[in-house]
Order: sequence, then structure tokens, then C-alpha cells
Amino acid sequence: MDIFAIYGGLFAVAFAAATILPAQSEAALAGLLATASFSPAMLVLVASIGNVLGSVVNWALGRGIERFRDKSWFPLRPAMLNRGMSWYRRYGKWSLLLSWMPIIGDPLTVVAGVLREPLWSFVAIVAVAKIARYLVVAAAVLGLM
Repeated sequence: MDIFAIYGGLFAVAFAAATILPAQSEAALAGLLATASFSPAMLVLVASIGNVLGSVVNWALGRGIERFRDKSWFPLRPAMLNRGMSWYRRYGKWSLLLSWMPIIGDPLTVVAGVLREPLWSFVAIVAVAKIARYLVVAAAVLGLM
């Protein structure tokens, strides 16, 4: 078993899971942790980096997405985008602490880009949320909870 393939695969799944692509990074992390063949700290680190970088892609897409909102091929309906922007304006950057959540997390990271959240604060808050989620998964799998 090639260790680079294992860590690279986890990185790729975690990266994809942070975008609109369907992927389950928690399941991949839990499976690898359950084997007890790899460093838990390294697994959490690799998954966290991949997932945060995937969210940065969403943020970057959000920065340029506004000009396409009225196009017929655009995947987000204007009403949906407006609702997300309204919610983000109401709760501010701290709503990014929910970026780890299924369904709402990925759109939140896109809206943060649309509303020009500075990259440094975006990365800091999203990293806290994503790392905390993976730490909870690791603690549960390793019997620390």
C-alpha cells in the first residue's frame, strides 16, 4: 500500500467534499483511522488542508459568480443566491463556523466570496470549523469521546 496514494486520496476526497461535488470525507477519514495503520494526526491534517483548500475554491468562485447570476445556465437561482447573501449579511463572517455542515456549508463559502469576505479571515474561520469537525470524527473513531 502506497502511503502517498492513501494520503493523496484522502486529500482529494476532502477537497472534493468541500466543493459542490458529492463526496464523504468523514467516511474516508473514519475508515482510515479505523485501520490503525496511519498517524491520526497526519490523517486529520491532510483531510483538513484538503477541505479548507476546497472551500477556498468556492470562495474564489463566489468572487466572480455575481456577473452570471441572471444567465439561464447558471446553477443557482437568483432567489437562492439572494437568500444566501441576506443570511450572510445578517450573521456575518461568523456564520462560516457552519461551513462544515452538509447542505449549507458549501453555499456559505461561495456567498462569502460573493460578499468579498477577506481571504485571511475566511481561511481562519473556515479552518477552525473544518479542523474541529475532523477532530470530533477522529475522537469518535478512536474512542476518545
